[in-house]
Amino acid sequence: VYLDRHVLLCRPTATKTLVVKFVDAAAVQRFDREVLLVSSLTHPNTIEIYDYGRTTDGIFYFAMEYIDGLTLEQLVARTGPIPVPRSLRILAQVLGSLAEAHERGLIHRDVKPANVMLCERGGVSDWVKVVDFGLAKDIAGEADVEITATGVISGTAQYIAPEYLRDASRLAPTADVYAVGATAFKLLTGRDMFLGAELVTVFSQVLNDQPPRASEIRPQIPADVDDWIAHCVERDPAARPQDAGAALAMLQPLIDRHVRQ
Repeated sequence: VYLDRHVLLCRPTATKTLVVKFVDAAAVQRFDREVLLVSSLTHPNTIEIYDYGRTTDGIFYFAMEYIDGLTLEQLVARTGPIPVPRSLRILAQVLGSLAEAHERGLIHRDVKPANVMLCERGGVSDWVKVVDFGLAKDIAGEADVEITATGVISGTAQYIAPEYLRDASRLAPTADVYAVGATAFKLLTGRDMFLGAELVTVFSQVLNDQPPRASEIRPQIPADVDDWIAHCVERDPAARPQDAGAALAMLQPLIDRHVRQ
């Protein structure tokens, strides 16, 4: 990914490239799919695609808006736990972005603090941009069955839903909801739900252990916010909010209660 400047738009862009000679056809298809999926989304909290093409020397590229800001991962590393009102405002924007994707039959599959950026837009700070839809899955059709093979797990260990670890074909919007819940846990406590020095240890905990309550780490977290996080990270996907829109609807009363207007 390069920082460039779009000649016609006269604005900085982040340009993602793929050199065809170094990858196989499936990687080209995944790259092509990413830009097509993301360019169909219009929510203001979703990364915007400006341009797409292939250079004369065989390099595929797409130019997206350049985000001058911090990821949530970087923010928590710098400041520690994020206050409840700020966290809720951020989470509402993340869910808004994902709600549009879910309505269109798309699942992000790699929601995590490192893929959520905060920036300033129009003088408004803490504006969220959900990025890196490269693992997005279209569940509305069969277009990418051969591109993302059944049984191949994509995502990040701390934020992968347990049912997806057991069977990668069991992909549903509830997997993104789980990841948002795990992200909320990280924002409000300053640490991941499951800790382990090795990947296999984290996978084992995700598969077999009940997620801890955020209030066990920080008792000052309000009970209703604690309950909402626990609801999003239920081990049984049927017990979670069924998509980002439903999770956002459940979050709204908490925003009304805890965020100063």
